[in-house]
Amino acid sequence: MTTRSIALFGATGLVGRECLKLLLDRPEFARVLVAVRRDVPLDLSAAQRAKLELHVIDFDHLASHANLFAVDQILCALGTTIRNAGSQQAFRIVDFTYPEQIARLGVEHGARHFLLVSALGASPRSSVFYSRVKGEFEDAVLALPYRAHTIIRPSLLLGDRAEFRLGEKVAERLGFLTPRKYKPVHVRDVARALVAAAAADHPGVKVIESQEIERITAR
Repeated sequence: MTTRSIALFGATGLVGRECLKLLLDRPEFARVLVAVRRDVPLDLSAAQRAKLELHVIDFDHLASHANLFAVDQILCALGTTIRNAGSQQAFRIVDFTYPEQIARLGVEHGARHFLLVSALGASPRSSVFYSRVKGEFEDAVLALPYRAHTIIRPSLLLGDRAEFRLGEKVAERLGFLTPRKYKPVHVRDVARALVAAAAADHPGVKVIESQEIERITAR
């Protein structure tokens, strides 16, 4: 089917940016709807622009943007850090409240496949706040009646960030010493695995653990 539509949330983030490039080049998707807080310049070809629908929205009023959710699939790559958010409460809004509302609105408007970027170690029973919020969101999405759920749980993400992160640079250099389960992964590979799952669109629940990402993208 080449008339599929997909809505992408988090397109300005590290993983989301890579997902957008790939989605616009996939023949399976005729429409790629992108929701952003503010207009962003994009260097796109004419063919890519023909597929793209850019919507500047207020994430505090998601329900007023019903047209965004009348799609076949939704890919949610929203996320921040507690440091960037400023508090645990603000972090939870971005990593749970908004995504959970998006997932519910998708079901209400007929979306059949929800794909989300989670994190290694995500669990609602985790003692780590970050991992617990990620796990709670996973559970919230899995409770919704989508035909298909895809969850990807990457380890530390490597990519071109605006800010310098010492821990990431150290992990990148010492990655060969890290057990495979915890080895850092590049955002390009995370996006490739996620978009491949969107294109395949298999029913059921698919959880892609961090150590599987390299194997999937090597195919």
